[in-house]
Amino acid sequence: MNITINGEKEHLTGQTIVISDLLQIKNVESPEMVSVQLNGKIVNQERFQSTSVTENDELEFLYFMGGGENK
Repeated sequence: MNITINGEKEHLTGQTIVISDLLQIKNVESPEMVSVQLNGKIVNQERFQSTSVTENDELEFLYFMGGGENK
């Protein structure tokens, strides 16, 4: 299966995969802190285990960071 993750083309073997499995395959650190956008729409974390990734899907793994300096 061919997909795009963060703008990079990827080829995965297998017919079906869900987002939670994909996060493990890609060795994403702290997956509970990652938001996933699938084909332009944010997927709720509660749906990571039930949302399938299919041929030609486009995903973005979004990492939100705090910090900075208040003046």
